[in-house]
Amino acid sequence: MSENHAQIVRFHKTGSSDVLKFEEITLPEPGPGEVRLRVHAIGLNRAEIMFRTGQYLIAPQFPSKIGYEASGIVEAVGPGVDSTMIGKKFSSVPCFDMGQYGVYGEVAILPAYSLAAYPEKLSFAEATSIWMQYMTAYGALIHYGNVSKGDYVLITAASSSVGVAAIEIVRAQGGISIATTRTRAKKAELLELGADHVIVTNEEDLAARVKEITQGKGARVIFDPIAGKGIEALAEAAAERGIIFVYGALANDPMPFPLFTALSKGLTIRGYTLFELSTNPELRKKAEHYIFEHLQNGTFKPQIARTFSLEEIQEAHRYMESNEQIGKIVVLVE
Repeated sequence: MSENHAQIVRFHKTGSSDVLKFEEITLPEPGPGEVRLRVHAIGLNRAEIMFRTGQYLIAPQFPSKIGYEASGIVEAVGPGVDSTMIGKKFSSVPCFDMGQYGVYGEVAILPAYSLAAYPEKLSFAEATSIWMQYMTAYGALIHYGNVSKGDYVLITAASSSVGVAAIEIVRAQGGISIATTRTRAKKAELLELGADHVIVTNEEDLAARVKEITQGKGARVIFDPIAGKGIEALAEAAAERGIIFVYGALANDPMPFPLFTALSKGLTIRGYTLFELSTNPELRKKAEHYIFEHLQNGTFKPQIARTFSLEEIQEAHRYMESNEQIGKIVVLVE
């Protein structure tokens, strides 16, 4: 990066990771209500893979920026923004259109309201690995799910950064976590990260194992980013009056509604994203306070799977698509 120019990443069509291209831009000035963040680390999210491939909640408008989470130092503010933010460390909370305000690059223009302070003891890599994962899990499990002591919580795709955060939150609330992973390779590490039970779904019957673990009761709360046909097994695994939060669509195929199981058990099945909290100032403030306190006291510890350089952004996306990671994939910006 030169004094007046910076590298950012944009894409001009949907497709594989190869569509992500570096572009040199004149150093942008923040507009009203905006800041310019000197980016030090970028946290990758599955949402960005879906956005890049045209399968996300919003469609890219080309040429499109990309990326929700970055940590760094504010170096300029626009009109109406508190100038005391300059020189301070922040990380971004996903609450904006990433096509307009994407963070992939050496600098990012962001709405000032999207930035949040984080515990000083966190590195830039850790600081970009908190809001998407912990706030997503907090909203479902605490704000809506009211997870408390003794509750059984089923966490599918538990090796994702959100899944690992959910394990930590369930433990902090006194609940009992049942994590799932497709292969045995991740079982030991998930147990080490605090999961009370781990089900290897390629080898074990999900509903039967949940019933066994819960002494026939089922899981009161289910936290699922997969959807698809697997919803039927989740409904079987749910407790009477249980609630299933579907916060993703990794299966990428239609999700049938398990009508008779839902009727007989009185189940609630609802779609959910962190934007329900992150775009609501009051709810977001509560979530940020909860997460900050648990990061500060060490109850929560961001799990970083692997780091890449900014020049390796395409490789970083391919690694996420390989599903080999446990925790957050972080891109470091030198």
